[in-house]
Amino acid sequence: MDFEPSDKCKAIREQLERFMGEYVYPNERLAHEQMEASPDPHAEPPILTEIRAKAKALGLWNLFLPDDEYGAGLTNLEYAPLCEVMGRSPIAARAFNCQAPDTGNAEILAEFGSPEQKKQWLVPLLEGEIRSCFSMTEPETSGADPTGLQTRVRRDGDEYVIDGHKWFTSGAMGARFAIVMGVNDPRAPMHERATMIIVPTDAPGFRIARAVSVMGHVGGGGHCEIYYENCRVPVANRLGQEGAGFLIAQARLGPGRIHHCMRAIGMAERAFEIMCRHANSRKAFGSTLGEKQFVQEWIATSRMEIDQARLLTMYAAWKMDTYDKKVARQEISMIKVVAPNMLMNVLDRAIQCLGSLGVSDDTPVAAMWRHSRALRLADGPDEVHKMVIARRELHRFA
Repeated sequence: MDFEPSDKCKAIREQLERFMGEYVYPNERLAHEQMEASPDPHAEPPILTEIRAKAKALGLWNLFLPDDEYGAGLTNLEYAPLCEVMGRSPIAARAFNCQAPDTGNAEILAEFGSPEQKKQWLVPLLEGEIRSCFSMTEPETSGADPTGLQTRVRRDGDEYVIDGHKWFTSGAMGARFAIVMGVNDPRAPMHERATMIIVPTDAPGFRIARAVSVMGHVGGGGHCEIYYENCRVPVANRLGQEGAGFLIAQARLGPGRIHHCMRAIGMAERAFEIMCRHANSRKAFGSTLGEKQFVQEWIATSRMEIDQARLLTMYAAWKMDTYDKKVARQEISMIKVVAPNMLMNVLDRAIQCLGSLGVSDDTPVAAMWRHSRALRLADGPDEVHKMVIARRELHRFA
């Protein structure tokens, strides 16, 4: 296996890094200030709209999608270092139209959508004209076990009727459509009960109750609580076949999980750089922090953990490209545990090294910590992934 970036990847990465330095990093604080000053916490800050237009004009757009027709045609291994670069800034993924949950929704629309669905929903999503959300998790059932969903999907002639209660539907504020997973046949085998439906957010019966506050934050697209109350949509809005919801969800979550890990490595790398620069310049008790043995231990351990996580991520990406997502599922599960835990460890050390500056918002480290804790839950909690990893290993030796 060869993890050397392709010439195409190197060229895009150089362009990305220049763009980040010129437009993204210098405007992070302004974007935050514009969001804080806006009467609508879910509105896109004007500076981000400007940055997005520049990125699109340069072709730094939809880099996540391996589909040659709709995306950049990059492999997972080629996209990995690019996603890491974008992970360094909280506004970068949106700037390049590579933000979740739109990425996952675009991937399954490209793979499972009908020509009409692609024209109506995928094309404007990839053009950046609309946003979307993914509606699977429910407050009354275990989010770690999607086979227990209670939302019902009932066919009535040429329409589906959806009734259910969802939350943590990320990105719902301002989204044009949701992809909803609900049970259409509760008597079917466990993994064949659910179906995915495209639901326009202006459909009768679609009601956002609130954006759930997460670590004190409710802005952006929000993590919304939604009620589907006799919500009717055309049968043509079904994604794939009836009963294929679980299969499509697994196809969606594979790339999504590894994208989270790639961005986590980028965040960890930036926090590490901030920690090292501070340790070199800050003096206490007669010497710099970097001369203190315990700070050196933080730096050495962080360097090793980041590089280990990156190598495992690259291996998972290589295996997805060389074989397929199913063959690489063990590596995807492993990196989904390793990368978020590594990130939280590095962020915690960086905060401790920075002291009171570390818990302020004068650096991006504190915000990274707030937003990253959820990664140990998103797309499956650590404990479920560990359980699955162990079962697969035990099966090999049974």
